[in-house]
Amino acid sequence: MNKNILLGLCAASAMTLSGCTTIADIAGADTATLNATATQGFNKTVQEANSNKTLDTSSTTYKRVYAVFNKLKPYADQMNQTSSRFDWQLAVLKSDQVNAYVAPGGKVVFYTGIVNKLNLTDAEIAAIMGHEMVHALEEHSKQKIGAQALTDIALGVGLSAAGVGQMGTAAAQLGSQIGVGLPYSRSLESRADQGGLMLMARAGYNPQAAITLWEKMGKMSGSGNGATFLSTHPSNTQRIEAMRKNLPAAQQIYNQRR
Repeated sequence: MNKNILLGLCAASAMTLSGCTTIADIAGADTATLNATATQGFNKTVQEANSNKTLDTSSTTYKRVYAVFNKLKPYADQMNQTSSRFDWQLAVLKSDQVNAYVAPGGKVVFYTGIVNKLNLTDAEIAAIMGHEMVHALEEHSKQKIGAQALTDIALGVGLSAAGVGQMGTAAAQLGSQIGVGLPYSRSLESRADQGGLMLMARAGYNPQAAITLWEKMGKMSGSGNGATFLSTHPSNTQRIEAMRKNLPAAQQIYNQRR
């Protein structure tokens, strides 16, 4: 498509999130393509983890993460306003890496290190799970791809699908190819924080745990013992304060379930 036409579309969209999503569609990163790409990459990640014996399907950590995942799924489905029904799937990988992410279409990857090193409670696991599920439900990866496409146009780089459809051979490659291996914008992180609070509260987890989770993340960041998760979800006092402002609404939902 002619670059001038695309620039006109950008101007018409006034650079909104929906505008970025539209540009992603034009770039070939539409919802169906992204979800299919994520499914292929997730399946490959699971196969490789199974073959090298890093796929966790039986430990206490796995059982806890899986239980939280199952408890949140029906409420996540209620929040789904995309054009596609999600086939939620979970892979727990045996690794000391402090990380977790979600791929488009509801493919969640958790590393045992994030649970064990941070000594997470079930509610804190739910805070991470809810946050990541909202990233998927609001198609934040798609919006990042659209935003990058806009940047490329402005710089005269040219528009491409940026690797969509070309599968990697590891979990990290899966993340980078579909936009979840790079930091989200502050606004997208804020939306995932707020939506995650509501999601975990609806599922019966005390949203106060989101605060203690990010306090733990902050201590890990300050100790110099870096976590991969923090490279894409930076922790700071402003983030925690913003979550505190959203706590009353989430707490009310949680209290109604008790």
